Formats: sequence, C-alpha cells, structure tokens
Amino acid sequence: MATFPSITPTYGQQKRSAPATRTVRFADGYEHRILFGLAAHQNPKVFNFTFNVSETDADTIEGFLDSRANDSASFTFTPPGEGFTKTGTYSQSGTTVTITISSHGVAVGDELTIDYTSGSATDGTFLVASVTDSNVFTVTAAASATNSGNVSITLSGAGQYVCEAWNKSIPYNNRATIQATFREVFEP
Repeated sequence: MATFPSITPTYGQQKRSAPATRTVRFADGYEHRILFGLAAHQNPKVFNFTFNVSETDADTIEGFLDSRANDSASFTFTPPGEGFTKTGTYSQSGTTVTITISSHGVAVGDELTIDYTSGSATDGTFLVASVTDSNVFTVTAAASATNSGNVSITLSGAGQYVCEAWNKSIPYNNRATIQATFREVFEP
C-alpha cells in the first residue's frame, strides 16, 4: 500500500464529516436516525487541501496521485492535526484497563498504541472499548491482571484515502499550487 509523500499541506485546509445515517420522519414530528454500516465506517472524512510548494514537490505529489489513478489504489495519509500522543494513568482489573487522561479525545473503536510506562501491563495496539466521559475510557487487555501506573497513548490519525480530482497551477517561477480533495475510504 502506498503512503502519500511527506509534504505538508498549507494552512487553511477544510475537513467535512458526513455520517452515514438514514432518517425516518413521522407525521407527529418525531424523527428516528439510524447509523448505517459498521461502527468504524459510519463517519468518513473528506479533506480539501492546498499545497503551496516548489515545482519539484508539486511534481512529486502529481506523480504520486497519477500513479494512484492508474492503479485505482487508495493510499495512507495522516491529515495535519489528526493524530496525537497524551499521557495519564491506568488501572487494570481482570482484562478491563481503565485509562484516565484529561480531555482524552478518543471515541469507541479508535485504534490506539498504548505504552504502559510504569506497572506491569503489556504494551500494544488496542481498540477503545468504552468511553465513560471526556477524561476516562477503557480498553480490553489480552490477559487478566491487576495493576496500575502511568500510560502514554498515541492515536496515529492515519487513514486510507483516495483523491479523485486535483488541479495544479504554477503562479510564478519554481512555485506551484496543488488543490486536492482526499476522501476517506475503508478497506481491509
């Protein structure tokens, strides 16, 4: 799987969320909303990016996107500001690990890389099992244990994207602007 080149978009990007829902409206004004599809796939993101770069970097981006158009493949990309690393504490009882981090910003189903910096819990990649509030969430450990300590979590923010259209302009010598729309896709 291809990874987008390490070229950062210019500030001013736009992010659009479009949850996959179906709505049924009844005559009395009652409305019932149903999320459609698998939980992790119900809210794909669409980003509009502008890259104000050198002509060389623009050629790199354009070549990469042309290759993805030719092979019809998605690519791995981490949008600016989408990933983070935070620290806090944890306690494990059985296979449930309760993690406390002020304003953690994670949601059920997010995949986290967890580094238990103290205590005897096993580091690894975990899915968020539940979110109690903005400061507490749980993950499920592979083995039952009782311990506690400090923890560091990382949400990579990387996802699979396709770019179905982009444009390139060369406003002056040795500079170029590429405007592209990246749409999140869900593939195995």
